[in-house]
Amino acid sequence: MHTTTHDEQAGRQSDHTGDSARRRPNRGRRAVVAAIALGALAAPATATAADDPGRADLGEVRAATARYHRVRVAEEDGHQLGYVAPFLLDHCIANPTLGAMGYHWFDHDGIHDLGVDPRDPEGLVYEPGPDGQLNLVAVEWIVPAAAWHAAGNVDPPSVLGQEMHILNQALGWYILHAWVWKHNPAGMFEDWNPEVVCP
Repeated sequence: MHTTTHDEQAGRQSDHTGDSARRRPNRGRRAVVAAIALGALAAPATATAADDPGRADLGEVRAATARYHRVRVAEEDGHQLGYVAPFLLDHCIANPTLGAMGYHWFDHDGIHDLGVDPRDPEGLVYEPGPDGQLNLVAVEWIVPAAAWHAAGNVDPPSVLGQEMHILNQALGWYILHAWVWKHNPAGMFEDWNPEVVCP
């Protein structure tokens, strides 16, 4: 969902007199310079965490879904390839210009539960490998829009600090992908991954 070398000689003054009273101020200045440098290094890390809401929780998502690298385990836990007619979604889903998602294994019961649990995504997304194997690459949270608003909700649901959106109006799902198992150059929470290829 990244070392700065420091010249330890900077700011030092040559002093061959052996006068410790003259050397002490130099050590003090070096300490101040070091403190300022360390503060400058720490500042970007703090800013990055603040600018990326939800990323601190991605480790929990990975931990919760790591067992699903094996499709058999996902199926034993209630996930199945595709959905129901007329939206079977049982093929490798791709976009002609933006990339692809892959194959989706859905928890059908979870889809109709309006709750959104970061550690229990409704969809598991698999990329086809060169030898026919399936590799877990992303997870997907799903909330049916009609049921969500019928329950009195006005704003879209959100997860990991990200607002969910409707990608397919006919399907009518609020969704959010997180590419926790494969790098997505388009972004962690983007729908399409240009590095995923469908056969």
